Amino acid sequence: MRALWALLGLAAAVTVSADVLVDFQVSEPPPLPVGVQECTVTVLQRDFANSYGDAEVVQLEPPTECGDPGSWSAVSLNLTVTSNGTQYDRLGIFTFQNVEIWRTSTPEPTRGDGIIWTYIKDVTQYIPLFAKSGSLILQLDNIIQDNLDGVYSTTYYAATDEYPAAEQADTILPISTGANDTGNDASVPPGFSMNITIPVNTVKLFAEIFASGNSQEEFWYGNIPNAYLSSLPDGLTYGQGPFREVRLLIDGRVAGVAFPFPVIFTGGFSPPAWRPINAINALDLPRYAIDATPFVPLLTDGAPHNFTLDVASAEEDHAILGNWYVSGLLQVVTGSSGGRTTGNLTVYEVGEYAEAETTGGNTTGGGFQVEVDAKRSVHIESVLVDGNGEETAVVWVQDLDYVSKQTFSADYLVQLIDQSTTGTITSTHNGETVVSDEFSYPLAINYTYGSANYDNWTFIIDHSYNRAGALHPFVLETNIESQQSSDSFFQTSSSGNYGNASTNNTFSYSDVAGNTYTRSVNVANNQIIFDEEGGSLAGSAAKPDALTVQENVVFDFAGARKLGGGQ
Repeated sequence: MRALWALLGLAAAVTVSADVLVDFQVSEPPPLPVGVQECTVTVLQRDFANSYGDAEVVQLEPPTECGDPGSWSAVSLNLTVTSNGTQYDRLGIFTFQNVEIWRTSTPEPTRGDGIIWTYIKDVTQYIPLFAKSGSLILQLDNIIQDNLDGVYSTTYYAATDEYPAAEQADTILPISTGANDTGNDASVPPGFSMNITIPVNTVKLFAEIFASGNSQEEFWYGNIPNAYLSSLPDGLTYGQGPFREVRLLIDGRVAGVAFPFPVIFTGGFSPPAWRPINAINALDLPRYAIDATPFVPLLTDGAPHNFTLDVASAEEDHAILGNWYVSGLLQVVTGSSGGRTTGNLTVYEVGEYAEAETTGGNTTGGGFQVEVDAKRSVHIESVLVDGNGEETAVVWVQDLDYVSKQTFSADYLVQLIDQSTTGTITSTHNGETVVSDEFSYPLAINYTYGSANYDNWTFIIDHSYNRAGALHPFVLETNIESQQSSDSFFQTSSSGNYGNASTNNTFSYSDVAGNTYTRSVNVANNQIIFDEEGGSLAGSAAKPDALTVQENVVFDFAGARKLGGGQ
């Protein structure tokens, strides 16, 4: 929608006050070891001002004070950032050893004040990468007049009897561009492909995928099927429909898919809605897992095999607009024998694309409604025989469902989005569950313009991220339920923008190790009016480090900007 995707910058001189707003994402504190020796390494400190095409590249060496490299019980990352002036949300890509390990975004600063945020990321599953020295890259493309300062550190936790060395894969292989001076994510369309050679004695293979929509795909869930786009006023929204699936193909065959969670960045729809609470997962974008073990008998011949990541729509051509950023990695487990793993792919019941149906038309009163329904079923089985002659029966199953209903009314000044994404994913090895993922991503949006001038609007949202399971054996089995609702108003004008919002977020977390965490937060007009924590992890949430925001910062910026336009 016209103003939906547009936000005017302000022309003003601002002095940043000492009362910096603390932004945050409501999420669980990582269940890290307590009372063990910690080794913290400051990796980088950078002012990401005009940083387009100028990623930060540093060499990271594993410390030895907390035990032999790779023997740690856990590894965490800490990112603390201050920001002020006129800025838009930016995507941050952390790459280590050519593997993406964290995808984040930046909150938009408040008008006249600076902001600060800290996020601690548990990256224990990537210990095989951290056990070796290598290049760590932070790509954060930015164009501003003022400061976006970031301090990034890594903490390693020594192993003890209570907190033994973490279980880990034998090798982690990237599905990435392999660039040495920028983030290793690829822009699609078209799909991104690379050839990978896996060890001949591989017995388990788990893929992780990062994917997020940008530019005309930032609000993909609000796009309209092409068959009905001409029925709407020009420029109201984009085409190619509201459905997306991220696919992993191995040697041209679909190995698994992800129905992505609709992450809303802090410039999305109505910026006041995301202060100081960011939208769900905006600081830690979800990753998606696929058990590629059924393909192992086809991949252990010592030759390179093609791995492809792409994003498809439910349109006849399955095409999307520009663009999505994708990358991935392979967690590789090898057998105790150096002998080649053999076997057979015994069942392959996978359609090339999701099954989809689209309906729509005019409604009573001159409105318009369109519905898209999509289903996806993946069923793959194989029998593996390792170098010792032991057999493993592998079963990989995905059952995913998607429904989107969009309604336009009041001369197209009101848009309603009602979307449901659900799924159940499991894999078993000799009957034992090794991957599980049960999720539900309900999304309800009411976006209403105050007039045909498109210069003010109300935005009401209720969305949730409910997910339970373990994406592979090297992460804890968890149960997460996060529900967020917000009611906001935003006004744009040449003399300045104005907005207000109230946002509520309830969150609960539990894991198989017995850790628990709950939090309920209510905010109104940037002020926390209720905040209650509970559970065994309460009190250990990330707090900003002692970073100061420069004072007397002046900015002067004006002009329109497409929220997904890449600047």
